[in-house]
Amino acid sequence: MAKVKSLADLKKMKEKLQSDISLRENSKHPEGMVRVKVAMATCGIASGAKDVMEFFTVNLQKRNVDAIVTQTGCMGYCYAEPTVEVKLPGQEPVVYGFVDIKKADEIIEKYIKQGEPVDGIIPVNYETIDKK
Repeated sequence: MAKVKSLADLKKMKEKLQSDISLRENSKHPEGMVRVKVAMATCGIASGAKDVMEFFTVNLQKRNVDAIVTQTGCMGYCYAEPTVEVKLPGQEPVVYGFVDIKKADEIIEKYIKQGEPVDGIIPVNYETIDKK
């Protein structure tokens, strides 16, 4: 974090933090927005989830993507951390595993902006178990 040397620096920092908070939490119509959830349990944080969350927060805003970025606890995919759930408006959520900064960038550019699936989707397998 940068050192605060003046009142102007403090005001600039305040504006940036308020902007980040609004991107993460404030929305009147979340169902019409892209929603990104980053798993931030201990295993996710240890695997780099904080950097991934910051990347999504900053870069979705820079690229003018109307999105909400939040954190969540464990999604149950500890082996694939950092994990990120992305929900496009009107679609089912998709969970990506092993998300680093490069993969996060690809998710934004290909999946979020163009709707093209990106490698790394964790399949939903609990619905495929036959009950006999």
